[in-house]
Amino acid sequence: MSPRPNPAAAARAAVAAAAVAASKGVALPQAIRHQVGADDAKPDGRKRRWESHKEARRSELVDGTLAAVRTLGADAGMDEIAQEIGVSKTVLYRYFTDKSDLTTAAMMRFIETVLVPRLGSAINEDVGEFELTRMVISVYVQTVADEPQIYSFVMSGGSGSEVVADSQKLIAQMLTFVMINRLVEQGSQTGGVETWAYSLVGAIQLAVHWWMVEHRLGKEQLIDYLTMMVWSSIAGITAAGGSAEYFNSQEHPLPKAPGASE
Repeated sequence: MSPRPNPAAAARAAVAAAAVAASKGVALPQAIRHQVGADDAKPDGRKRRWESHKEARRSELVDGTLAAVRTLGADAGMDEIAQEIGVSKTVLYRYFTDKSDLTTAAMMRFIETVLVPRLGSAINEDVGEFELTRMVISVYVQTVADEPQIYSFVMSGGSGSEVVADSQKLIAQMLTFVMINRLVEQGSQTGGVETWAYSLVGAIQLAVHWWMVEHRLGKEQLIDYLTMMVWSSIAGITAAGGSAEYFNSQEHPLPKAPGASE
């Protein structure tokens, strides 16, 4: 049986790739696509060829699973997925220990091949900070909205929380890389970057999950409100130069709403 993918290792690899990208001027999505999912083990000769074959076959089955879920829906079981792919369920269990394992592999495949490249492309756009903020939020919301069956499939699986946590880590580390670069350009301190990145990613993912379940807002409304929240945070951080000490030393009266009476 091929070893299960290690999403946490993939996230760490993405950070290393981002660091290399920063020092060499390599585009972030290229670096991440090269590193994410890399296997630390380096077997030789026959074993390497066999592991390569198994990994290739596993990838084919994961891609087939994603296609099957798009066709059959999020409630598809192992029997239905196997039939849609054109293999026996025994073949699936040869490469995946259970449905949770398959769900994890499918979601990580989606993150690595769809979500991360799209976010990476947006991050590398030569636009202003506000436009970049809205663009990244729009890409995330649109990507999730485009794949409701895939999203529901992984969220309803036993590995949902693990996959979501690892995807949060990966995206937060990408955002950390971007925020450091932008704040340094502004002459701001960067000690709080990881805190801010994880806070923003967690808030956005929770809001999008709520939206995918409830659909109480239109997509553009969701993007508007998220952009409003995130940009206000970024503007406040920049106004304080990234310094908690400076921020705490200032008065913070709540501004009056436009049109509010004095």
